[in-house]
Amino acid sequence: MSIHASDFDAPPVRRLRADLALALRAAAFHGLAEGVCNHFSVELPDASGRFLLNPRGLMWSEVEADDIVMVDSQGQRLAGRREVEPTAMFIHAAIHRLCGQACVMHTHMPHATALTLIDLRMLDTTLSQNAMRFHGRTAADAHYNGLALDANEGERIARAMGDADVVFLGNHGVVVCGARIDHAYDDLYYLERACQAEVLARATGRPLAPASAELAARVAAQTLGERLQSELFFEALRRKL
Repeated sequence: MSIHASDFDAPPVRRLRADLALALRAAAFHGLAEGVCNHFSVELPDASGRFLLNPRGLMWSEVEADDIVMVDSQGQRLAGRREVEPTAMFIHAAIHRLCGQACVMHTHMPHATALTLIDLRMLDTTLSQNAMRFHGRTAADAHYNGLALDANEGERIARAMGDADVVFLGNHGVVVCGARIDHAYDDLYYLERACQAEVLARATGRPLAPASAELAARVAAQTLGERLQSELFFEALRRKL
């Protein structure tokens, strides 16, 4: 594959770099970051298999568009001034390639991760309204195998995700995917809010009061049928951050 330096600075790619950096800073602002770990990525819109990724060693709150790196499907850095963290490549490359997801966001955000530690391993999508937007869109991978330090583990996670938009990784964290950055970030934010509500409800010790699966499916369809609110939220974050 021929790589040209101009690809990295072409206007559509610069926009993706800026949006990816904004999503990372927003996640830090919303308390979804963890040290200098975890990663967001987005494919280039040219079917080349290349994607953009946050670099190694920066807190999400400090990431700017110029810090984003471009890599190929094998993990080779093609452009950008910073290094790439190995586990990012194995997880993200596999999900982009095997699941056909354009945007991949992996976090250890606290309440979603908490739900990967209990027997259900995931969110109950029949509880809160925020949870219902994910009804029929989630998968659980209960088989934690340690750090994702090889391609086989990344591919195993991708197979567990299948055609879901969200996968809960047992004893680990979550991956949220979408066709575009603003939609994926909106889902990431509301997933954590839904998980927070469930954790708080379970902490009361009182019986939970789920809605019907039919109602949850209807709410999910309503949410996905009109994503303007997701786009407006992301633009509001752009103004704030």
